[in-house]
Amino acid sequence: MSHEALLAPWPASVPLAASAFTGGTMPGIRAIEKADWDADRPGESEGWDYLRTCEIDPPQAMELAAVTVNDGSGFVAGACLFTLKYRLDTPFQDGLPGRVGAAIAARAPGLMEWRMLGVGSPFTERCPLSLHPRVAPGERRQVAAALCQAVEAQARRQGASLIAFKDLAAPDLERLSPALSAAGYVPIESLPVAVLDLAGCRDLDAYLARLSAATRKDLRRKLRRAGKVDVEWRTSIAGIEREIGALYESTRTRSQVRYGDFEELPGDYFPRIAAALGGQAVFACYRVDGVLAAFNLLLIEGDRVIDKFLGMAYPLGPDHDLYALSWLENVRFCQRIGRRYLQTGQTAYASKLRFGSALEPRVHLVKHRNRLIHQAIRLAAPLLSFPRWDPDLRRERERRAP
Repeated sequence: MSHEALLAPWPASVPLAASAFTGGTMPGIRAIEKADWDADRPGESEGWDYLRTCEIDPPQAMELAAVTVNDGSGFVAGACLFTLKYRLDTPFQDGLPGRVGAAIAARAPGLMEWRMLGVGSPFTERCPLSLHPRVAPGERRQVAAALCQAVEAQARRQGASLIAFKDLAAPDLERLSPALSAAGYVPIESLPVAVLDLAGCRDLDAYLARLSAATRKDLRRKLRRAGKVDVEWRTSIAGIEREIGALYESTRTRSQVRYGDFEELPGDYFPRIAAALGGQAVFACYRVDGVLAAFNLLLIEGDRVIDKFLGMAYPLGPDHDLYALSWLENVRFCQRIGRRYLQTGQTAYASKLRFGSALEPRVHLVKHRNRLIHQAIRLAAPLLSFPRWDPDLRRERERRAP
């Protein structure tokens, strides 16, 4: 590629020759029929109802929208969109690059920010993408290309220099990557999702038997000390909304990792999600001598329970080993309602791995609208890998190194 070509912006996307598919943007997922969206992802806890609820009062730093692809019969595909100012040092949670990035951002924040159009949601750990079942396998690449063109047109309208398809799981990569690779998108490794497989574990003893002797002994000791802890399971948090929000903020501010605007939740997130999802959203509330010391928000799907958020009071929660106790209660909950998997998200990997979880990969596909900068991103992709800079994952790699 010539120097002049590198300096030039990417050309505007042109319609696919003889394509029956047209893409466009919508003000949000509310503009997409629930039945159309859910046809591809039935029973998903972070489905249409969840995403629509997150649109009601989004964080001030974000703009939310949606993109759709249609044919002559109507909806064939859609995805959520969000726009924000992306900090370039976001992946660097550990080491010298993180310290350098923070120092630059403190002195000249404008140098460290790009306006980014994200395909996906800041509030999920898998890209919200729906491809209608009536799309034939041979048409998927054309549909994905039309979706990509609509996204890039929206990026131009908004002046977003960076486009990122966020947190694509393996099935979504299979459907999107041929078209996105042809359009120049670069894969960057995202943080994996921790998933505990409870197949064959009918009770807590069977689960504990799978763990190392040291971990099993530690968890049994903490269970014996749990006498002062009362657990209440609720689908409504009426009357304790403020306490739940305060516990979440307490835990978020103490986290050893920082992901900026991606940590902000929509207004009244917890009560609104409880109301919108009904029995698919369950709160485990932990009280010590009557004081609410911790909570878990759990989302229920066909084969799994998603441990979405944990909030804890300090030092009350750690003093009563509530992280470990909540983990064991969640294992019991999965067993009680017949769910095979306990999914526990993209942070605090050390304990999750020790407790038997495996890591399920996620990938971002990214593209900068300036060819020169995009080429630099392509070359730097291994350095920009999020797992490379997560403190827990770095220590795990070092532990396993020969």
